[in-house]
Amino acid sequence: MIRKTALIATGIAIGAGSATLGQQARALIGTPAAAATTADTYKFLSLFGDVFDKVRADYVEKPDEQKLVENAINGMLTSLDPHSSYLDAKGFKDMRTQTEGKFGGLGIEVTQEDGLVKVVTPIDDTPASRAGIMSGDLIGAIDDENVQGMTLNQAVDKMRGQINTPVKLTVYRGKDKDKIEVKMTRAEIHIKSVRSRTQDNDIAYVRISQFNEETADGLRNAMAKAQQEIPADKFKGYIIDLRNNPGGLLDQSIQVVNAFIDKGEIVSTRGRNADETQRYNARPGDLSKGKPVVVLINGGSASASEIVAGALQDHKRATLIGTRSFGKGSVQTIIPLGGAAGALRLTTARYYTPAGRSIQAKGIDPDMQILQEVPDELKGKDDTKGEASLKGHLKNGDDEKTGSQAYVPPDEKKDKQLNAAIELLHGKSRAQIMAEQTKEVAKDSTKAPTKAN
Repeated sequence: MIRKTALIATGIAIGAGSATLGQQARALIGTPAAAATTADTYKFLSLFGDVFDKVRADYVEKPDEQKLVENAINGMLTSLDPHSSYLDAKGFKDMRTQTEGKFGGLGIEVTQEDGLVKVVTPIDDTPASRAGIMSGDLIGAIDDENVQGMTLNQAVDKMRGQINTPVKLTVYRGKDKDKIEVKMTRAEIHIKSVRSRTQDNDIAYVRISQFNEETADGLRNAMAKAQQEIPADKFKGYIIDLRNNPGGLLDQSIQVVNAFIDKGEIVSTRGRNADETQRYNARPGDLSKGKPVVVLINGGSASASEIVAGALQDHKRATLIGTRSFGKGSVQTIIPLGGAAGALRLTTARYYTPAGRSIQAKGIDPDMQILQEVPDELKGKDDTKGEASLKGHLKNGDDEKTGSQAYVPPDEKKDKQLNAAIELLHGKSRAQIMAEQTKEVAKDSTKAPTKAN
């Protein structure tokens, strides 16, 4: 069996999605049991045909037959898990454009929960991030039209539009579902997935906001620039910031890991059949030249981000700081259907870290859990529920875990996770950093409550 497949590991996006193309052929072995199963399947398909004919002939108004079929396909796929869906021709084209890192939209990574659209994370430097959209926000209406009853693709399509046109989102935030009206102007979103700078003249800070076609090259350029700017004898190491990174292209996450290791397994993907297992191994050439690495993660770090974090943690190549990650451990294949028929976005495998860990509905636990100090107005609104909270998610045993804090302070001086990473690379021990964090938490808990007059 010849199989040529490219994989993705992310959620559905509004100006933030990522995808690859794949074709997949399967052979059906003709056994008596398989023949009986096939006969039953054809009975159900015949039932569908009967229902379709009745609706087409007798519904009170003439239905759109194409929409009937597309909605039936989407219903089938969305019943499987939260990440499988049907892409019509336009959606397929938009997705391929998004993979390139340039598209129109708001810059929000989303999924669906209880009939509402849920924000996984806003993308850096987009209309959504500038308007204050937060991870965990629920979008209840778009331009005053209720999203309940819409498919996720329909809601995404409604949020897209011509550049420089306005859109209003009705957002529900936090445990109390506080209602907020957010007005934005659509823009061309050009996702620069990698941003970097020199920190304290001796550390290379690299922020990866998502994994698109530009990510691996962007990282390599950032590392080369840092090695030019920082003398080798003063170079303390790298901080790789994956917080609120929703994921993206699998091959890009593999290349990111390979920049810091030169041997061993990076990730494996395992489908329903044993012969579909694929293992991705590192190639020689550690671009980091063995310098220490700290990876920042939180409740908004999902999928491809978790592949990177898990691989570097298993290889003991990096120290992970932050909070438990989102827990999306499945891989989607984009299967073109030919012509103008669009494509399937189908969950075809689970991925596993080099140590054989599945993070599906569990997430990656950091080596050093450090919580941020959250402003009073955001307390109780800063956590993500994680993959385990999504309706219909792939199960993973009895010890599934919910999400965690996803807040990142806009003021870097107040960013406890970043500051801990800097201290660690400057030589302070993990034990000392954690002891100081414990003291700060205890000090904050003893503060007298304030009252407004």
